[in-house]
Amino acid sequence: MLKIGEFIYPWGSGHYSRMMRLNDVLGDQIKEEFEVHFSSKDHVYEKLLKKFPDEKERIHEILMPTPIDGKFGPSVSMSLMNLLLPISKNPPLVRQIANYLREERKLYNREKFDLVINDGDMGSNILAKNRNIPSLFVTNQFRPKLYNSRSYLYPSLIFVAKQIAKASKILVADSPPPFTMCEYNLNFIKEVEEKIVYVGHFTSSRQSKKENKSNVEKLIEESEFGYWMRTGNKSTNDGTGKRYDEVFHEDEMRNEKRIISHAKNDPNIDSVIGKDGKRYSISEALEKKIDWIQIDIGFLSDQEKDTILNLCKYAVVNGSHTVMGEIMGGKSKPIIGMPIYDEHTNNIRWAEEKNLGILATRTQQVTKAISKIKENYEKFQESLVEFSSNFVPNGAENSAKIAGQILEEKR
Repeated sequence: MLKIGEFIYPWGSGHYSRMMRLNDVLGDQIKEEFEVHFSSKDHVYEKLLKKFPDEKERIHEILMPTPIDGKFGPSVSMSLMNLLLPISKNPPLVRQIANYLREERKLYNREKFDLVINDGDMGSNILAKNRNIPSLFVTNQFRPKLYNSRSYLYPSLIFVAKQIAKASKILVADSPPPFTMCEYNLNFIKEVEEKIVYVGHFTSSRQSKKENKSNVEKLIEESEFGYWMRTGNKSTNDGTGKRYDEVFHEDEMRNEKRIISHAKNDPNIDSVIGKDGKRYSISEALEKKIDWIQIDIGFLSDQEKDTILNLCKYAVVNGSHTVMGEIMGGKSKPIIGMPIYDEHTNNIRWAEEKNLGILATRTQQVTKAISKIKENYEKFQESLVEFSSNFVPNGAENSAKIAGQILEEKR
C-alpha cells in the first residue's frame, strides 16, 4: 500500500482548507490503494481529529513553529524575541525547530512515505529531499514583497524561500499569469522556475445537496448589503472584528446593511440588530419582519455562504488568498481589503490595480471605498468578468493529477 504524508502548517485556516479539498480528490487520480498520514498542531490538529475520528492513528501532532499572536495577527516584536527567549509559553524558536524536525524525522523513518505533500511546512521539504522522496509544496507565496515589516525581515524571508525551493515541485495555488492574484507574494528566482506549476485556486469541488432555505437566507432576500468576513486564527479574527466595529460606528454606516461572518462555531453569536437599535434572534427578526441593519452569524453553512455571496453587493475581507479567490473569481464580486499583514496587502494591492477591489488601511477609507464601489459598479463588474473568465478553480484536481503522475512514475 502506498503511503502519502500531508504536512499542514497551522497558522490560519487556508492551509487546512486547501489540503482537505486536495484530499477529497486524491483518490480520483491515484490508481493504487493508499493511505494518508496528516501532521499539524493546535486548531488544525483538532479539526483533523474531528474530521477523521476513525483514523486517529494516522493523525500526528507535530509542534511546528508558528509566530506569536499579537492584537492584530502575528506580533513581529514578540516573534523576533522568541528566537532566543521563551515567549507566551513557547520555548525559544531554536529549540522548537530542533524538536519539530526531530519528531518529523521519526515519522518519516517509521512510515517511509512514497510521496509527501506540504502546505506551508518547509521542514518536511528538507527531510523529503534528504531521503529522495518526491515532495509537492503547495503555496501562494515564495518571497513576498514587504511593506510594514520592512527590511529587517528579509534574511528570514530568503531563508524560507531556500527551504521551499527544496521541494520536487512548487504548486502555486493560483491562476497562471497575468491573472495571478498572489503575484506580489511570489517573486520566484531562476533556480526554481522549472519546478513551478500554476495549478489554480483550491475552490470547493463538492456540490452539497440543496436544502430548504434557512431563516438567514429568508431574512436577506431582496436586500442590498455588504458581506464582512472574519477569518484566520484567533488574533487575526479578533483583530479584524475590532477594526470592523470601528467602521460600523461611522455616520456613513448608519443605513449600510451588513452581514458579519465570525467563523466561530458558536450559535450564541447569531443575532440581528434592527434599525431601531434593538437586538433580536434570527427567527424573531424574520417573524416580526424587522428592518435590519446588521446580522451576526457565528458559522455559516455552505448553502448560506453561497447565497450570501450571490446576493451581496461587495465583500469586506482581510486579504486572505483563499477567500479573495472565491469571492472575486468564483462570484465576481468586488472586495474591500483591510489587511492584517504584508501578505494581505500584496493580494489586495494587486486586486486594486486590476480594478477588482479597493485597499483600505484606515476606517475612513472603508466608507469611501463602499461609496466608490457603488458609484462605479459597472466598471468593477467589467474587470471582474474578465478575471472570472480566466480564473482557474480546480487547483485541488490539478494537484491530485500531479501527485498521481509522480506515483505512477515511481512504479
